[in-house]
Amino acid sequence: MGHKIRIIPTLLYKGTQLVKGKGFDSWRPVGSPMQAIKVYNMREVDELMFLDIGATSEGRPPDFGLIDDLADECFMPLTAGGGIRSIEDVRRLLQVGADKVAVNTVLYEKPEFVKQVADRFGSQCIVASIDARAVGVERWECFSHAGSRRTGREPVDVALEVERHGAGEILITSIERDGEMQGYDVELTRRVSEAVRIPVIAGGGAGSYAHMAQVMWGSRASAVAAASMYHFTQQTPLEAKRYLHERGFPVRLQIPS
Repeated sequence: MGHKIRIIPTLLYKGTQLVKGKGFDSWRPVGSPMQAIKVYNMREVDELMFLDIGATSEGRPPDFGLIDDLADECFMPLTAGGGIRSIEDVRRLLQVGADKVAVNTVLYEKPEFVKQVADRFGSQCIVASIDARAVGVERWECFSHAGSRRTGREPVDVALEVERHGAGEILITSIERDGEMQGYDVELTRRVSEAVRIPVIAGGGAGSYAHMAQVMWGSRASAVAAASMYHFTQQTPLEAKRYLHERGFPVRLQIPS
């Protein structure tokens, strides 16, 4: 394994604040995005993901001013998602300081969109975010609009399509495990990560450092995203790295552990 495992906190934004819930039903306020970024700046986070989960269903574009303010304070690569519908949205997000954009609903509405973004700005800046729900024994279906609409598509199929169109990486999130802190859907992550050659970020369900190790052992994921475990427990991204490092996973650690 040549690459370093990345630890990526996810900030979910709705209305005017950060929120977190379960199963994509995010209602619990957990503070301001600026405050969270200032905390993560001090905690050796590899990347930060900021997802405006209300934008698409409310039919509005990303809040470029807010991303601009957050990017100014953010000392690590920032991925911005939510409400992205056009090449112009992507251009503006990159212009105000996002390093990457995460696209989800548009993957199903305009499959060629990923290719247009990759051709214009490069594959490295586009993250295809795939939200999936178990719909049977070892069967999953992708949902759009922040997990609220069925697409009839299967995650591996969508993953292969976005890879073909030039996505730089994939975030695969288990909807029913989201916020439950009972562990990632290792099998879903394994199937997607083994089907593609681009990096895959595991999302949905982290509650402990052990869960991160489990999904790394059980799949070819190259990063772990988490939200609830950082908001609602004393666990930190730095300790996550130390835990993984002690178990033989390559991570970026700046201080001797």
